[in-house]
Amino acid sequence: NIRDAARQTRPERRGGVGIFVLVVFVFFSLGWQISEINPYKAITDLPQALPPLSRVLWPWKAAFTYRTETVKAHANILIGCEDPLPQQPERGPGEPYLKSDPTCGELSRLDENNNVIKGTVLTIEGGNFEPNSEAQIWWVDSLGNEFRPRQEGQYVSVTTDSEGSFKLELVMPYRLTPPSARGRQIHKVEARQVERVGGPIPAEPLRLTISRMIETIFMGMMATIFGIVLAIPISFLAARNLMSGSFITMGIYYITRTILNIVRSIEPLIWALVAVVWVGLGPFAGIIALTIHSVAALGKLYSEAIENIDRGPIEAIQATGANRIQTIMFAVVPQMISPFVSFSIYRWDINVRMSTVIGLVGGGGIGFILVQYIRLLDYRAAGIAVWFIALTVAILDYVSSEIRSRFV
Repeated sequence: NIRDAARQTRPERRGGVGIFVLVVFVFFSLGWQISEINPYKAITDLPQALPPLSRVLWPWKAAFTYRTETVKAHANILIGCEDPLPQQPERGPGEPYLKSDPTCGELSRLDENNNVIKGTVLTIEGGNFEPNSEAQIWWVDSLGNEFRPRQEGQYVSVTTDSEGSFKLELVMPYRLTPPSARGRQIHKVEARQVERVGGPIPAEPLRLTISRMIETIFMGMMATIFGIVLAIPISFLAARNLMSGSFITMGIYYITRTILNIVRSIEPLIWALVAVVWVGLGPFAGIIALTIHSVAALGKLYSEAIENIDRGPIEAIQATGANRIQTIMFAVVPQMISPFVSFSIYRWDINVRMSTVIGLVGGGGIGFILVQYIRLLDYRAAGIAVWFIALTVAILDYVSSEIRSRFV
């Protein structure tokens, strides 16, 4: 008795805790290795990911473009200082100008060891350009071929002062003279300045993103409408309380539920791949994929709502001698309006979100161009698409919540 009393006063020991912790630790260790988690790589490679990530987070430089005009002036350069020296172009009052000192010289060349021997150093002066703006330096050979010369590995450019003037020293670049060139070789050094004209104009990525976003919204809407129309009659066949009258109806119930479960278990992305093979690329394939999944999902939600309805109105209608169709119309349907509306709005929200994903496999919508931008490494254009997806989903979430609060 004393031993039993002492045993009763001791706290109950629950076995298996240590084994459970060991199993969790083993699974976590295996998962860490199999999934190749590497925090060190994530931290060290972060600086490389920051430039494209910044372009995605703030992509608006690619959203607009501007009309531009190029203001330029040039000076003639003679290859080999022979008389007479080249005449410089005439300019009117207030027009941009460019002067070179000297106006002749030798191009850079390669020696027998392929080392660069620098050519003549030209002092270039310009004026009457746009103040405090960048001007690019270009070189045009005697055949009209143009390129931007480099100095110290960088393209030559200059920033004008407050009066629109500048001065720099330029080494005559390396340039092969083609055999077709004859006579005096006169090259040109040019200063070019690009100026904006007029206001901003929506760029192609912005226009394309807006059109595909509208397409995405309507894809979700059309798939939801088709899904509701097809799911409502199916949901009555999948409700146990309505189909439990006989062995035949119960067989229909089990078959319907099984089909809904199978269809719902397959993601819309897979259905989109099937639809693309069926009807080809485009939004129609996306609508088919979303409709198939919506029918299965809404059919399950509707049927479960039907199974949870109040039996009182059903018994009251049946007591009047109503048949099964009349019972459904006057006792079941009125109770289903509120949950049906709520589930339908929620499914529309889901379909719009999924429309951005199925486009990745050719199902149309904004996802189609998003994956193209990513493959082309055009992160600013991809960022515009990501911003529109986020804004659209947020707006639709607010609208759907308002509709549910008003009508449900």
